[in-house]
Amino acid sequence: MVKEYLVRKIARVIAQIDGLPRLSADEIQLEHPKKDLHGDLSTNAAMILAKKAGQDPQAIAEAISQKLKLNRGLIKSWSVWAPGFINFTYGSRYLWDQLLEIHGQEKNFGKSELGKGQKVQVEFVSANPTGPLNVVSARAAAVGDSIANILQATGHYVEREYYVNDTGAQVRRLAESVEIRYRQLLGESVELPDDAYHGEYLIDLARELIDQVGIEYLSLPPAETREKIRHQALHKLVTAQQNDLKQFGVTYDVWMSERNLKKSGVLEEVLALLTEGGHIYEREGAVWFRSSDFYDEEDRVLIKEDGEATYFLMDIGYHKNKLDRGFHRIIDLWGPDHHGYVPRMRSAVEALGIDASRLDLRIIQQVNLLRGGKPVKMSKRAGSIITMRELVKEVGTDVARFFFLMRRLESHLDFDMDVAVEQSEENPVYYVQYAHARISSILKHAKDQGVTLPAIEDVKLSLLNKKEELDLIKEIILLPEVILGAARSLEPHRLTVYLRDVATAFHLFYHKYRVVTDNAGLTAARLALIKATQVVLKNALKLIGISAPTHM
Repeated sequence: MVKEYLVRKIARVIAQIDGLPRLSADEIQLEHPKKDLHGDLSTNAAMILAKKAGQDPQAIAEAISQKLKLNRGLIKSWSVWAPGFINFTYGSRYLWDQLLEIHGQEKNFGKSELGKGQKVQVEFVSANPTGPLNVVSARAAAVGDSIANILQATGHYVEREYYVNDTGAQVRRLAESVEIRYRQLLGESVELPDDAYHGEYLIDLARELIDQVGIEYLSLPPAETREKIRHQALHKLVTAQQNDLKQFGVTYDVWMSERNLKKSGVLEEVLALLTEGGHIYEREGAVWFRSSDFYDEEDRVLIKEDGEATYFLMDIGYHKNKLDRGFHRIIDLWGPDHHGYVPRMRSAVEALGIDASRLDLRIIQQVNLLRGGKPVKMSKRAGSIITMRELVKEVGTDVARFFFLMRRLESHLDFDMDVAVEQSEENPVYYVQYAHARISSILKHAKDQGVTLPAIEDVKLSLLNKKEELDLIKEIILLPEVILGAARSLEPHRLTVYLRDVATAFHLFYHKYRVVTDNAGLTAARLALIKATQVVLKNALKLIGISAPTHM
């Protein structure tokens, strides 16, 4: 890649200038300037050197610039800009060669071997199985699935996992709530407590129970009734979550049951290891973990006074189980109420003798649904939440996924429902997909006119010399770099930003120039350009789970 070529050249020149310290390849950064007049790539290496050597950055930049000898086919020109940047402009030959690369690789363009040999687990959504998935879960689904896709595109072996919290207080409350609804529907006078689940979906579950077993459960011992209802309610709700996720384009390799994990003996293993390491103690009848010895602000309870394990102990056991399965890296995507869990979980992993850097914990922030600039009212059926199913039904999977990925995952997201349902350039999904569909239309028109794209080697790409043509090439060749950046940072929003930039560059080109012209050579070159653009749009959309329509 041209960046690596430039880094080597710059490092070599720096080493030849007396009085300057050496810079490693990692220290020589090349970025894309925001303004066209600043070129295509820029380095601040001279400013880094100026701090180390106590010299003028502008003078250092001039000295480096004068000594640089570069392949003009790759880099056409370079210049120094205050206060010490060196800016570079691509050579046309490099841009045309990159078009050849896109045509040669097609669906593989953008992929790399960055993570070859690395086994990664991505656990995401993992909502309690006590009701429908909400919009925060939907955002987590879009983010987690896209991260997994991006890591796979960069050579990682990836497993998607969903952790089913099918034990504990919330599941007991679920069973109690469904049982009360079941008894109410059968005519019993029993009140639903304030701390029960109140969504209308529980009434549906109770009706299904009556359809299946009638009044049979009324004659069973209370404990047996509760257990049967727990099992059936969990099965129904988890199945519904699986179906909603599948409709959203998300499937998992593993659905991990907390109940089964608990039966495996992993909690006893964790307690034994922490005891052996001197990391737990007893106080007031409870068992505590010395998490304050690591990254946490205070110690945490593992076993309560009544002998019941805390969620934290279960989570430690779950993460030990993950790491025991041989993953080099564990990525957890947690909801906005889990900030405090990050330091305590890192503490626990380290206390078990495991490198905490293998654990990558990310928080996905809240989603605000807006209509007319005001928050959308809560769901009537689900209670206090807007369900994922309701949202997808209204705006569609493509729109929902794209909107959920438009901001960094740690940023709050305002989801504008009015914009989401528009079919105009105001809707970013429509804007991007329309670019892909427009290219399909142009290619079809060319074919209808008897014009076909020759073998790419026979196309005179040097005819692509207009500013808008070159700008479009400069955008589409960035896909491998964008994917690598998204993989390293776990930031899939980079792809939505990039897709909009590509669509903008295409629309600017298309509105100014005809593709199918009277000049056969120019027509072939422009067909090659838009075909490459279509490849890039489709590849990038696929990584975030969004379709690339051929007509709209």
